[in-house]
Amino acid sequence: MSPTTVKEFFQLLPDQLDSDAAEDLDAVYQFDLSGAQGGQYILTIREGVCQIVEGTHENPHVVLSMGGEDCIKVLKGQLSGTAVAMSGRLKISGDIGLAMQLKALFPTVG
Repeated sequence: MSPTTVKEFFQLLPDQLDSDAAEDLDAVYQFDLSGAQGGQYILTIREGVCQIVEGTHENPHVVLSMGGEDCIKVLKGQLSGTAVAMSGRLKISGDIGLAMQLKALFPTVG
C-alpha cells in the first residue's frame, strides 16, 4: 500500500529509519503542517529508534512548518525540501542542522 496521507506517511516512517545513521542522535522534530493534510506530529529519534506521535512538543530541537500537501510531495521525492525552503513555503526554526539530517536518517523515503 502506498501511503496517500501525511498521517499514513508518519505511521510508516519509524520503519524507514537508518538506525546506523541515527545511532548517536537524540532529537525531537516538530512538524507543524497546515491545510487539508495538516496536523501536528512529533518525531523523536533516540538510541537509533524513531517514534511518532500526534501533537505538539513543548521544547523540540527543530520545528518544520509547511503545508501538508508540500510535506507529502517532499516525502514522496516529488519536491525537494531545499526548494520548498527556498520558496518560503517551509519554515525551519531551531537546529537547522538537524533538519538537514532528515534525508540521511530516512534514505529510502522519497
